[in-house]
Amino acid sequence: MVGPFYHYGPLQTLEFFERRGVQLKTEEDGRIFPVSDQSQTIIDCLVSAASGPFTEVLKGHSVQQFQWNEKEELWRVQTKEVAFSSRYVLVATGSNPKIWDLLSQMNLKLVDPVPSLFTFRIKDALLEGLAGISQEVSLSVVLRQRTAVEIPNRFPKVLEASGPLLITHKGVSGPAVLRLSAWGALPLYLLNYQFQFEVNWLPQLGRDDLQNEIEKRKSEQPKKQLHGTPLSGLTKRLWQRLCKEAGIVPEHRWVDLNGKQVDRLIEQLQTTTFQVNGKNTFKEEFVTAGGVDLKEIDFKRFESKKWPGLYFAGEVLNIDAITGGFNFQNAWTGAYLAALSIAEKSNVDA
Repeated sequence: MVGPFYHYGPLQTLEFFERRGVQLKTEEDGRIFPVSDQSQTIIDCLVSAASGPFTEVLKGHSVQQFQWNEKEELWRVQTKEVAFSSRYVLVATGSNPKIWDLLSQMNLKLVDPVPSLFTFRIKDALLEGLAGISQEVSLSVVLRQRTAVEIPNRFPKVLEASGPLLITHKGVSGPAVLRLSAWGALPLYLLNYQFQFEVNWLPQLGRDDLQNEIEKRKSEQPKKQLHGTPLSGLTKRLWQRLCKEAGIVPEHRWVDLNGKQVDRLIEQLQTTTFQVNGKNTFKEEFVTAGGVDLKEIDFKRFESKKWPGLYFAGEVLNIDAITGGFNFQNAWTGAYLAALSIAEKSNVDA
């Protein structure tokens, strides 16, 4: 069986937007954004595409109920404003609690929602006064440590992510943190967002590389103060704070470094440990893991196996991903395959 994304994947999505005049850019890590860096660009494009002589968009019509009428073989949909019948219903309501309740009443299995794409709340002296600094890092969380919470074996022992980390007034954010929160949404929820993670501030350099770089500085800049001459890739403020954490005072010169101090400095650069005490929502974006269990869905059509003519797309399903268009791609792929199925059953061109 060919997977859903082979039918309608990123290439088809790019073509869709490019045909409609939306310029896109691809980041180094594969995330895709509009050149404008404005989500409104995508919204305007989709609203325009949905407008046409055969489409009616009803705004402010909150769905109150939808039920299958077996006698008429139609879905009966009730909103606050109107009621109508339809042969097909596509549910694309994200994590709307009201809709989830309705689906649960229809004997559909739902996986309880947990937050994804969140930032880490940290109170640590190392980060104080450094808000706004962004650094390419690698992160890791060891899930199975000595803790009162048992993490199921289906999850990896260690969560890892890399990319930009942004220091904020409340902790850390940025693509690397958001990836880690997405991949670890359920185990981090089970830990009640109380866990430790390690930061490698210079992941492109191994221990031997750092050792050689430090020895080079001692040889070429022996009388320069460490606090004023950061290693390549680190901002001065972050470097000074890391030196302080390693026990190196501002007056310390490169030539003064002894073996133990070098070891402490390298350890600080490669394995700074932070304690997370809670999460924060990432801007206005809030994604959840959880939703309609995937065993309920026929992924050739994104149709319910129990209810004929009932389709699902997007976050209402138990699917979530990292930021950068991946959650959108899931929604668009599901909606495309559902539309093909509806068109086929209706004997119309898709």
